[in-house]
Amino acid sequence: MTAIEDNAAHPRFAEALQELGLGEVNGRIRRFPEATRTAAEAAAAIGCELSQICKSLIFAADGVPVLVLMDGASRVDVELVRRELGAEKVTRARAELVRETTGYAIGGVPPFGHRTRTRVLADRSLLGHDTVWAAAGTPYTVFPMDPESLVAHAGGTLVDVRELTA
Repeated sequence: MTAIEDNAAHPRFAEALQELGLGEVNGRIRRFPEATRTAAEAAAAIGCELSQICKSLIFAADGVPVLVLMDGASRVDVELVRRELGAEKVTRARAELVRETTGYAIGGVPPFGHRTRTRVLADRSLLGHDTVWAAAGTPYTVFPMDPESLVAHAGGTLVDVRELTA
């Protein structure tokens, strides 16, 4: 799929990039005519490995939103997240909580630039690449960044919360 030149990042995300001193990232945002809502759709559109996609997933830990950054080829082990946070119960957040917390719809949640500050856990699997791609605030836009910078700008703590396959 060919990217459209119009970089149309979500206005809140574009503003967050400026505030973080990352204005140059706006020029690297790619917009696609078809949704890149899932990691598989994004990887296919970009032409990269599935594991180079950075998923931004919101969970509720004892009712409190937490952002987990995970590579696109992996699944989050909710039990590992629960232990990492010392929570009694961790569940996937409902769409309303995701939008209320981040200001973005599921499928377009970027790793930073959210409406509210949340705790951020970043799985170490992201560090296996020189560049990862993350949503830029809409289900049609993505941006590239080196994973160390992405995790740092998200205020993330590196953890191992990836579901291990047998």
